[in-house]
Amino acid sequence: MTSTSPSRTTQEIRKDLPADLSASIAVFLIALPLSLGIALATGAPLQAGLVAAAVGGIVAGRLGGAPLQVSGPAAGLTVVTAELIQHYGWRTTCAITVLAGLCQLGLAALRTARSALMVSPAIVHGLLAGIGVTIALAQLHIVLGGSPQSSAVANVLGLPAQLADLHPAALGVSALTLAVLLAWPWLPGRAGRVLRKAPAALAAVAAATAAAALSGLALPRVDLPSWRSHALPELPDGPVLGVLAAVLTIALVGSVQSLLSAVATDKLIASERRTDNRPPRTDLNRELWGQGAANIVSGALGGLPVSGVAVRSVANVKSGAVSRRSTMLHGLWVVLAAGLLVPVLDLIPLAALAALVMAVGVQMVNITHLRSVTRHREILVYGTTIVAVVLGGVLEGVAIGIAVAVALALYRLTRTRITVERLDSGAHRVRARGQLTFLAVPRLSRVLNQIPHDGHAVVELDGSFMDHAAYETLHDWQDSHLAHGGSLEVTGRAGSSARLPEAVTGTTAGTAPDDGPADGSHPTDRSRRAPQRGVHQCCRPWTPWQNHCDHRPAGTRTITAADAAEAAAAATEAETETTDGPAGSPAPRRRGAGQLASGIGAFQRDTAPHVRDELARLAREGQRPSQLFLTCADSRLVTSMITASGPGDLFTVRNVGNLVPLPGAESTDDSVAAAIEYAVDVLQVDSITVCGHSGCGAMQALLSSTPGAPMTPLRRWLKHGLPSLERMGSRHHAWARISGRLPADAVEQLCLTNVVQQLEHLRAHESVARRLAEGTLELHGMYFHVGEAQAYLLSEGEDFFDCRVFDSVGQHA
Repeated sequence: MTSTSPSRTTQEIRKDLPADLSASIAVFLIALPLSLGIALATGAPLQAGLVAAAVGGIVAGRLGGAPLQVSGPAAGLTVVTAELIQHYGWRTTCAITVLAGLCQLGLAALRTARSALMVSPAIVHGLLAGIGVTIALAQLHIVLGGSPQSSAVANVLGLPAQLADLHPAALGVSALTLAVLLAWPWLPGRAGRVLRKAPAALAAVAAATAAAALSGLALPRVDLPSWRSHALPELPDGPVLGVLAAVLTIALVGSVQSLLSAVATDKLIASERRTDNRPPRTDLNRELWGQGAANIVSGALGGLPVSGVAVRSVANVKSGAVSRRSTMLHGLWVVLAAGLLVPVLDLIPLAALAALVMAVGVQMVNITHLRSVTRHREILVYGTTIVAVVLGGVLEGVAIGIAVAVALALYRLTRTRITVERLDSGAHRVRARGQLTFLAVPRLSRVLNQIPHDGHAVVELDGSFMDHAAYETLHDWQDSHLAHGGSLEVTGRAGSSARLPEAVTGTTAGTAPDDGPADGSHPTDRSRRAPQRGVHQCCRPWTPWQNHCDHRPAGTRTITAADAAEAAAAATEAETETTDGPAGSPAPRRRGAGQLASGIGAFQRDTAPHVRDELARLAREGQRPSQLFLTCADSRLVTSMITASGPGDLFTVRNVGNLVPLPGAESTDDSVAAAIEYAVDVLQVDSITVCGHSGCGAMQALLSSTPGAPMTPLRRWLKHGLPSLERMGSRHHAWARISGRLPADAVEQLCLTNVVQQLEHLRAHESVARRLAEGTLELHGMYFHVGEAQAYLLSEGEDFFDCRVFDSVGQHA
């Protein structure tokens, strides 16, 4: 993504200051009550929440790698901090926070930030949901007018007694807080639009405080002691292993939450802002460094642990923040409030803060996360982690969640379903669903032996892994089946062709058993010839092109009478081949004009009669393509074939490297820009697709280019690909990858990155930017793997690891 320039002029800073100032006030109004509420929930002094909010805003905001992320005391660390305070006391907990910050600095120095994101999302979401349940159960007692117990189980067991001893005043204030909190976003009318500019959390606490003050209710309220008596850290006093575990827990939970929040903030920015109005992408290692520094300062000053907070970060982005100044200013407002607004803060009832934090805890059990883990069949991991966190604690919950995730992965690895069915055509189809390991060999062998020796078999392998034992079993059966006169077709998921290395060479993968061979021979005869080396069937699905693709060794090429007759009918008299006999003399491969004339003749004879009416209609009405398809000039990319498109569907632009020169760039080729302008403004296409491919020679040339080499037309053109090369080597841009695996090598990495970069170049063209702003144009990225005959489409946004992902497209798409 394009980022703003790091060197900003004074004029730009002054221009953006009003937006940052407005956003900082909005975030401050949210952070103030939440910081007090989280401090109350942990059992820490209430000032500790204000200290953490100020330090998170100023220190993490200045040093962190996520410009618009807001850090401070977070609900995700509430349970851990409360347990530490109960076990070690407040001052020792502050020292543990300092040590956790040092641990985060070490992790940042080792550049392990992305490794922290490798934890399964189901475990992370389950951890946060479990913490949310624990928080809600504890704060419910305060809402009802009591005091929370030491654990979630104790809070559940003590709930009946608490319900029998209700405090109407506390319950009324809490109910008012929750009612305002829920109703605030739905206030109707013009007055509602004005009022909704104030954060719901602030409005709820303010309404409850005003109601309690005006009615004269006797309730426990915020009591901020003098800052002169503020507690500072002391050295830990306890078992070394226990302290070490506490330090690692704070460091790891805080790091994962901060990094996940930073990634989510980047996605929100990408979805809501244009490319030219975005801050730089998050540097995760720098963000981890900033979080570590903030925890050191917060712990040293007697504050709560600090981490990135998604709620405040979202508010910061949606309020129009432009730079990290908004985060730092919010920290400054917290400092001023802590010094000047103490009399006002002392009026807030604790029940109102408890109701606010309880609502936050309930919201941590996110319905969207629940749907996501259910869709990915991770609900068992999610639910187990929630229960383990609630019953045992954070460390125990994460450990049990990881164990369940590993067990589930092993179960899926060993769980294979193998079935056989007889098709109407008489062929037998064997389906292997899951991973083929040695544990599945007995079932695989039993099913394969049910297939008649001389029959046609379709083996569908719907899995991504096959170990050596399963491969040997399938390979041996295949050799035996072919030797007895049978025929074989091996397919992958959704019917895509597959191949066993050195095993199914020559089989007609992807061809129906009742399709006659091109040479008129019987399928059984063809299958018997299949094991012969040198017979190549790559053109079987496209028989008109078969004669153009002869892969046989020169000494083995023969031409039959039928072949000769077809060739003679296709070529002109001057280019007709001469043969010594119907099947004896070598047939030279057609090249140049002869091959072209043969192809034209085949088109006029076989294809033109079928498309003549459609082409006549297009000639009358004019072209109305649905999309502009920009791809490489590589001869292996047949655009109509890989997109199943016909005349009038695609407006195609091809060049070396599928490059889109930036407007105004040096050595700009106006032909590409002209094609873009014509397609977008005149033809009014609905979408533009940039398609790269594997083994691109242009990308190989970019990688192997040497500075100072003499300029040639090709080198001048490839200069438009240098931004892709720079993007691949930059730490400020996410890498691109294919779903389910990493790029095979640097060339494939550059091919994928080039698609993403050229989409950014497209956005710089005025006509494209205008249509995108109007919402009438879509941009798509595509990657075609030539060797796999597999197309991949670029998904929206980034994945869990902050990468741009190309997802495979199957027959169901």
